[in-house]
Amino acid sequence: MTEPFSPGGDGRLAGRIALITGASRGIGRAVALGYAREGAHVILVARTQAALEELDDEIRAGGGRASLVPADLTEPGVIDRIGGAVYQRWGRLDILVGNAGTLGVLTPVPDVAPDVWDQVIALNLTANWRLIRSLDPLLRAADAGRAIFVTSGVSTGRAYWGPYAVSKAALETLVRTYAAEIAKTAIRANLIDPGATRTRMRGDAYPGEDPGSVKPPEALTEVFVALALPECTRNGEVVRADDVT
Repeated sequence: MTEPFSPGGDGRLAGRIALITGASRGIGRAVALGYAREGAHVILVARTQAALEELDDEIRAGGGRASLVPADLTEPGVIDRIGGAVYQRWGRLDILVGNAGTLGVLTPVPDVAPDVWDQVIALNLTANWRLIRSLDPLLRAADAGRAIFVTSGVSTGRAYWGPYAVSKAALETLVRTYAAEIAKTAIRANLIDPGATRTRMRGDAYPGEDPGSVKPPEALTEVFVALALPECTRNGEVVRADDVT
């Protein structure tokens, strides 16, 4: 059951602008609700218009504020257009959450179809690079820009998880590199490894698992809020949610 929103604009993220990819379900949806509850204006990016509208209704019913961006992040030019629209409306971005991702298929590396490989790398890695490329100027325009990306424990390598594991390992290197480059700025960039979480992707990977045996996405909200706060000093880290929740 969703917690009620805090009344007024006195939350920990009050007045901040947060863009969340993969916002229509799972972890992205939980983060969007959590950030809105804390007073942020959330920019919701996902492919499914109907799911975004449903989320928007819930946020607005609780007194929150949202902007909807139905988009496929792998389409050419989409991310640059999103960056341009954010600049035109707000002139800055306080928080970026790169959450959108795809599992691909679980199969031996030699059996991975080229189109599956390309799709996983395009969304899990290249789209996040494009987000950094397009939104970095907006994060620099904020007083304390925060970039948060979602990784996975399989980034160290796991049999049959080839494309997904490789994409997350590369994402970690990308974000750590970016973090080193912005260390002397007001931006901070980190990754969250959510651990076992009740999502559709988890269900696809473990079809026989009891969903009730793993934590719900809402259990991760506090970790995402902590890394989004202006006073957060962590940078270039992989934060393992199970260690702090």
